[in-house]
Amino acid sequence: MAERYFNRLIDNELIKWSKESDRKPLLLRGARQIGKSSSVRKLAENFDVFIEINFEKNKKVHAFFDGDLDVREICAKLSVQLRKPIVAGKTLLFFDEIQACPNAISALRFFYEDFSELHVVAAGSLLEFALENLPSFGVGRITSMFMYPFSFAEFMNACGEEMLWNEICKSLPEKPLFEPFHEKATEILKKFLVIGGMPAVVAKFAENQDIIACQRTLSDLINSLKTDFVKYKKRVPELRISTAFEAVVQQSGGKFNYAKVEQYNIRQVKESLELLQKAGLVIPVTHSSANGIPLGAQTNHKKRKFILLDTGIFQRLLGLQLSDILFNNDFSLVNKGSIAETMAGLEILKANSCYEQAELYFWTRETSKSNAEIDYLIQKNGKIIPIEVKSGTTGKMQSMWQFLNEKKSEFGIRTSLENFSAYDKIKVVPLYAIGNIL
Repeated sequence: MAERYFNRLIDNELIKWSKESDRKPLLLRGARQIGKSSSVRKLAENFDVFIEINFEKNKKVHAFFDGDLDVREICAKLSVQLRKPIVAGKTLLFFDEIQACPNAISALRFFYEDFSELHVVAAGSLLEFALENLPSFGVGRITSMFMYPFSFAEFMNACGEEMLWNEICKSLPEKPLFEPFHEKATEILKKFLVIGGMPAVVAKFAENQDIIACQRTLSDLINSLKTDFVKYKKRVPELRISTAFEAVVQQSGGKFNYAKVEQYNIRQVKESLELLQKAGLVIPVTHSSANGIPLGAQTNHKKRKFILLDTGIFQRLLGLQLSDILFNNDFSLVNKGSIAETMAGLEILKANSCYEQAELYFWTRETSKSNAEIDYLIQKNGKIIPIEVKSGTTGKMQSMWQFLNEKKSEFGIRTSLENFSAYDKIKVVPLYAIGNIL
């Protein structure tokens, strides 16, 4: 029985790419098991011939990329080996796990230069590690798309709730969602927080709505991801990477303190975190002074928070009580371990263009008398917008008011379990719709 496919937002971008006249080979980038290969196979439905080569499974093919990288000759050999025609305009050639064959990565640029009419897509689970050793492998000759686990919009679609999502998209702080719809969306949101957006888990949930079965799938997934730690870098012990990974989970919601990671010095912890970032498992949230655009020009990398790539994986590792999230409207329980804050950051990332690797920023002001912190900052239409993830009202948002007054910002956004609303300079956007602000 064929695996069920759920539509992804990137599907439309893949179709657009396939129809471009001045098209470059495409590199699909992102963490393991987020659905890259499935999306390429979905794209393949638009072609007469689909050739998928997995460089980890098919070691014999590596030899085709030795010596001179004549891509037309390589295609001729592949065609004979696989007994499938490679015809420009009719064939989609997919190189999966391409990081296992660095020469194949190097060959991508020559597909653009010497065989640009052929549709070529490449992907890999630990691709960023290979690209690090090929710094100028294809500048200007390769298109990159960045992919993440399911967004909440994609999750709603997988659950058959497209009509409800359309109503959410029409809602604004000045035009709240019909209250029964808001309540239903909030219940689905809570499930998404504990299930997350990894395709295997979403598919399991869509199959029978069994959240306990989803937890078992998450455990298997976590074990699989941890097994990869040994592949990251030969000289970095697997245990050190695992310890840094656990530290991100335990220190969620606050500025990361390297000194709190026992057994290892700061340099060792930083190296491990950099490897986890390359693998796409850990995402940094960097401090910005927010004095102007772009936010990335005013960062302090010594002040960083880290979040995991998926709330399902996060809650499973943190060992949260699922009933606290699923059956409560108390935001402090739902946000236990900063799971709502993690989701907000991930939704902001997923809402950005897939053609750029977006960054996350926060703001903090630490003084002897008081501390102030804004969870996330985004830039839109040339302006900086602060976002707070909390259930508070005006009296409980001192950090937001301090930021708005100090930076002369027009408005800020509070996101929580509340319906859309607005007052003074605060716009309230439900957590399930936070990605829509971009």
